[in-house]
Amino acid sequence: MNKVLIIDDEEKLRNLLGRLIKLEGFAVTESGNLKQAYRAIEKEEPDVILCDVKLPDGNGIDFIKEIKARYFVVEVILLTAYGNIPDGIQAMKNGAFDYLVKGNDNDKVIPLLNKAIEKVELKKKIASLEKQVGKKYTFESIIGTSSLIIDAVNLAKKVAPTDATVLLLGETGTGKEVFAQAIHNASSRVDKPFMALNCSSFTKELLESEIFGHKAGAFTGAIKDKKGLIEEADSGTLFLDEIGEMPLELQSKLLRVLETGEFIKVGDTHTTKVDVRVIAATNRNLQEDVENLKFREDLFYRLNVFTIVLPPLRERRKDIPALSQFFLKIFSAKTNNVASGMSKEFVEHLQQHDWKGNIRELKNIIERAVILTGSPELTLENLPLDLQVSSSKTASSFDLATVEKSHIQKVLLYTKGNKTEAAKLLNIGLTTLYRKIEEYGLS
Repeated sequence: MNKVLIIDDEEKLRNLLGRLIKLEGFAVTESGNLKQAYRAIEKEEPDVILCDVKLPDGNGIDFIKEIKARYFVVEVILLTAYGNIPDGIQAMKNGAFDYLVKGNDNDKVIPLLNKAIEKVELKKKIASLEKQVGKKYTFESIIGTSSLIIDAVNLAKKVAPTDATVLLLGETGTGKEVFAQAIHNASSRVDKPFMALNCSSFTKELLESEIFGHKAGAFTGAIKDKKGLIEEADSGTLFLDEIGEMPLELQSKLLRVLETGEFIKVGDTHTTKVDVRVIAATNRNLQEDVENLKFREDLFYRLNVFTIVLPPLRERRKDIPALSQFFLKIFSAKTNNVASGMSKEFVEHLQQHDWKGNIRELKNIIERAVILTGSPELTLENLPLDLQVSSSKTASSFDLATVEKSHIQKVLLYTKGNKTEAAKLLNIGLTTLYRKIEEYGLS
């Protein structure tokens, strides 16, 4: 049974909504203020929260932002007074699922709740699938035959059986978490927990609680003890992504864990001991951050026991066809699509792209192409316009005709096919443009 929490200091309205929602088969909990709400969230773990804007001990809009940061799955619907739609808009910016006008939108409550529940269930399924997939990552599942990726895999294989701390360096989207999971799965800790956390996703206070845990009463809403990820990963592996974003105050606590295996929870006076292997990752230059006093030097050297550099996709272009085919199979099966191959031009344009988002960007492009195509083969037309007009930096791009063709394509795209306007921008005659279009086979 899905759970709904209603937060409103107007008891009559709260009770009315509660009865209405219960009749639809939901389990309902009610709170008259935020203090009660925090307790209810810890105890009941609701799927959806209906929250008023003005509460005796706080503001519902700020509450939404905090809840979305701490509870990824939970959806929040704001209850706003008539004529105060800006509150609803701000709530949406803070991560609210939607907003309702109090008293006027009662007929919309249940349909909106059902939609929010659908989203919650989907997020739960995705989280579960990602957890299952994560356990399957091995070095054999890492795709690529380029020398740079092979060197990185060989280094990871050597360090995996040890308990050494590992620092993974690489741009966003180069597969750092995949490598971390593969290292864990090739270690003696494979049957123990693998816990992952992105340090850039939380405020300092929330990050400290997420990593180290807290005692009941440590801060507002902490009504019971909570284990942090470092304790949850005891005997296993803790992966800290974007370690360069960790505040200096927390860096000292992490250093203590690496040196002694001990830490103190937020609000506690006693130490907790753990046996955990730490794998850290960053896309920043930590050496520069140390010099600029943005990262602790002692922690850097403690993390830098074994460093593996993951190459960007533009430095392993020969691996792009294999990676693309892998994603094509996944998304074709996921969407029941007939696509099973890629045209030569499609692959060539992929290999010519710079991929600032690396493998993650490539994955998104292939998913988009699979959704757009209605044929067994992905073609150039299934790519975004900026990839259709490729900015290749290979040798052929220095050929004058190639440069001219590419430039005319860009201008035609800019003018949305208006040849008269394109000719003006190119400062050539319309007849000349038509001749160039025919010469280069442009459409």
